[in-house]
Amino acid sequence: MNTWFPLWNSLRIAACSSVIVFFFGIFCAYYIARLPGMLRGILDVILTLPMVLPPTVCGYFLLVIFGKNRPAGIFLAQFGIKFVMTWYGGILAAVMVSFPLMYRTARGAFQSFDVSLAEAAQTLGLSNRYIFWRIRIPVCKQGILAGIVLAFARALGEYGATSMLIGYTPGRTATISTTVYQLWRTNDERGAFRWVLVNLAISTVVLLLVNLLEGKQRKERSV
Repeated sequence: MNTWFPLWNSLRIAACSSVIVFFFGIFCAYYIARLPGMLRGILDVILTLPMVLPPTVCGYFLLVIFGKNRPAGIFLAQFGIKFVMTWYGGILAAVMVSFPLMYRTARGAFQSFDVSLAEAAQTLGLSNRYIFWRIRIPVCKQGILAGIVLAFARALGEYGATSMLIGYTPGRTATISTTVYQLWRTNDERGAFRWVLVNLAISTVVLLLVNLLEGKQRKERSV
């Protein structure tokens, strides 16, 4: 199990973070788009910042907030929760760096939605919740699915914020990216190359899936 632990750990971190950014990204993309222009612009910049910031800077901010000697870290420690040097801390790092991809993709999908469909549904007496989940989401599903796949791929390959927050402990916090670096640093190039191939194979499948989803979306728009 320890031999393949970095793969298992990377997959569970990416999967858990993808579930979080899926719902949070959709929520933010939908409701922020309905806010006044200035407030929407400010929130949009804040939520997109992790996309352009170096991952190590994102990791630094996470340590400043959730470090063991920081107020948030001390408070959470009372409940047995700590994000530093734990595998689930990797979920927090992955959420931070992958969220902008989901948010911006979902926002683009919602902006391309034909509002006349929602207006027609309202005239039939349908609730906003029903319209959102049964009409808006299905129409925008290709863009949303592409966003979650990209977020998963970003979380799977995350290194900077992850290495700063949870470090590298074999069998506990090691991920594919941190394992590649550690093996290379110890001159185990064969081992590092093996994990590079694993990551490359997964990333290729993910990108093929994104291209397939985008192709379906273009076909649906052209019909």
